[in-house]
Amino acid sequence: MHHTRLVKAQAASLAGTVVDFLVTIVCVEVLHSWYLLATVLGNAAGGVTNFYLGRYLVFQASQHSAQLQGIRYFMVWLGSMLLNAVGVYLFTQVLGLNYVYSKVVVSLFVGIGFNYLLQQHFVFKKS
Repeated sequence: MHHTRLVKAQAASLAGTVVDFLVTIVCVEVLHSWYLLATVLGNAAGGVTNFYLGRYLVFQASQHSAQLQGIRYFMVWLGSMLLNAVGVYLFTQVLGLNYVYSKVVVSLFVGIGFNYLLQQHFVFKKS
């Protein structure tokens, strides 16, 4: 059961990441937005997608307060967005990587080491 939840969480994360990357790339390449603004907008869109999937499919926590979960998720999301934005900036500006490659590397670290753990033990925890 735990492995199933982990797989579901990774699938939800992937769906959120796809939305995140699509919004980011469209903002930069089509709308000519600054890559950091695009990163934040993409992260917001991916966050909404991931919250919905986490609440209803991954952790099946819809019986608990959506408002409390939303507040907790928002707190985690802000930390995630900050980590993603700083990481993308550092990898792009300091290491000279393309912003897409920077985003891939940073997203993996933040997604596994920060988001999943806090969603499981803080946002959607069983009371």
